[in-house]
Amino acid sequence: MKKKVLIIEDNDDIRESTAEILSLADYETFTASNGKIGVELAIKHHPDLILCDIMMPELDGYGVLYLLHKNPQTAAIPFIFITAKSERADMRKGMEMGADDYLTKPFDDIELLNAIEGRLKKSKTSGNFNGTDIDTKSLFTELIKKGKSRILANKQIIYVEEDEPNHVYYLKKGQVKTYKRFKDGRELSSALYQPGDFFGYESLFTERAYEDNAATLADCELILIPKSEFTDYLYQHQPLSAAFIRLLSGSVRDKENQMLQLAYFSVRKRVADALIQVAEKFSSIENDSATIKISRDDLAAIVGTASETVSRMLADFKEEKLIEKSGNAIKIMAVSKLKNIKQ
Repeated sequence: MKKKVLIIEDNDDIRESTAEILSLADYETFTASNGKIGVELAIKHHPDLILCDIMMPELDGYGVLYLLHKNPQTAAIPFIFITAKSERADMRKGMEMGADDYLTKPFDDIELLNAIEGRLKKSKTSGNFNGTDIDTKSLFTELIKKGKSRILANKQIIYVEEDEPNHVYYLKKGQVKTYKRFKDGRELSSALYQPGDFFGYESLFTERAYEDNAATLADCELILIPKSEFTDYLYQHQPLSAAFIRLLSGSVRDKENQMLQLAYFSVRKRVADALIQVAEKFSSIENDSATIKISRDDLAAIVGTASETVSRMLADFKEEKLIEKSGNAIKIMAVSKLKNIKQ
């Protein structure tokens, strides 16, 4: 079977010429003109490798890599950045986030094909402990089958701090948050999860009680995978272990970034970033706008501030015509402007 390559590039000429070269080399290609479309195609087609530009509208290459690594079904796909930037800092950032390689534009046909073939060879030989090639997506599917389904309504507790971890959770439908609760009643959200995400695995790896709480943000269907089934399956399948290591690394990086934002970003910047985060997780960004549904208290927990402060910031954004509000629904009128708010 032909190997599938997804090309995510906003420059029409580069995207089309790269696809033409790969087609002549007997690869099946899919193309996306921005990061958002690229993520959707990656989830739909599960390519063998992804080529992705860094600087793009809607969602940049870093955002694409972040979202794909958060999704267990795409976390292990080899990922190569293609960028016109030659600064070491940009390349280092991409590699630290989990990219497998990078190509600096302009690149010739031989550079392109060598990078792809080299990365695919490494991917094949790391299939499992005896070196055979395994479809990681099918491994995740089999892992999920080992769990039992559980239906939960909105605003239901899944687990609380100090609970002993007996399951890994897979979110099949709905929205989930994890958060810390302080003695004065304040909450700080630590992560948001969408369908296709696993959560609760950090405590299993550390063999410690849960250090945060988990609750639903909408009606949910969860798959509860027993601890013993999860750990045994990971020991048997190296690609799955590697995928969860990436997820764990991403989780640690997210928490580090959150602490830095709390320390150095203004409340205005943090509220803007929280709106974008929710939109990218739970909504669809089209024509630079998106509609999200989130309570003032939940938004305050993501920002790490009081609900009253969030209300004032939302009122400012509404006056600046950056958002419109209707109950718990917030329509973001200019995603790009919110992203560019100074810290």
